Amino acid sequence: MEFIYSDGGRSKYFRGRVGDCVVRAIANATGKDYKEIYDGINRLAKGERTGSRKRGKSSARNGVYKETEKKYIEGELGWVWVPLMGIGTGCQAHLSSHDLPAKGNYIVRTSRHLTCVKDGKLYDTYDCTRDGTRCVYGYWREPTSQEREKHAQNVANAQIEQNIKDKVKARRKAIKTQYAKKIAKAKRLVAKLERERDKKLSEIE
Repeated sequence: MEFIYSDGGRSKYFRGRVGDCVVRAIANATGKDYKEIYDGINRLAKGERTGSRKRGKSSARNGVYKETEKKYIEGELGWVWVPLMGIGTGCQAHLSSHDLPAKGNYIVRTSRHLTCVKDGKLYDTYDCTRDGTRCVYGYWREPTSQEREKHAQNVANAQIEQNIKDKVKARRKAIKTQYAKKIAKAKRLVAKLERERDKKLSEIE
């Protein structure tokens, strides 16, 4: 497979060696601006949950978890995943011109790395093919016009649903605040009445 050096546009914004293969591969495959993808990945990373198995969050500069890269590539771009390897099947395809489509733009997943193949050529900052022996788990392809329309509709529906959830949440918050004020006012009134009661009782004694 022919190798063509490309940092996806990183050099316009950053210097030095970084672990940005996800951003780089997406930029090379889609032609989108590197910084736009970089910021989009970091935005999604803010919503990640951490735990015993996942202590840190994704970073567009230093590494991205698979769930977040999938959310961006499939959820935001609408690209379609094509698996080339299943559980127990062993390696079925390699990063070579023999096993990948000769035409089209693809974001290719290999072991611990994302790269880009366009019209049978590898676009990356180094030749990661391992002489054509590196196993490919699958790749994302560009959506068809029909798939783009369906994705756009899904995004619109999701936005409508999110807007409804936000309104409900805001309404609940407003109601809680309203009743919290009423409760606080009632407590102050009770405290005042108790003070008046105690004062009268002391006068009687």
